[in-house]
Amino acid sequence: MALNPARIELEIGELVLHGFAPGDRHRIGAAVERELARLFAEQGVSPSLARNGEVARLDASAFQVALGAGVESIGTQVAQSVHRGLSR
Repeated sequence: MALNPARIELEIGELVLHGFAPGDRHRIGAAVERELARLFAEQGVSPSLARNGEVARLDASAFQVALGAGVESIGTQVAQSVHRGLSR
């Protein structure tokens, strides 16, 4: 159940990922979009994000990727880090 049934528009102008194959960028990006949509649908928008409305820059911090992880898993982890950063 969503905590905040608000309509949001999220635009990621630049997503910087180090250590990944350039050819995987589109598939990782698509996985990030899917997971963020799922997280916002399930958990809603944090009160601070709803109040402030815009985040100019977000450092979602580092995360560990298991050796041999697929692009779907990587995109999911990226989205979860971004969502945590937006929920602070």
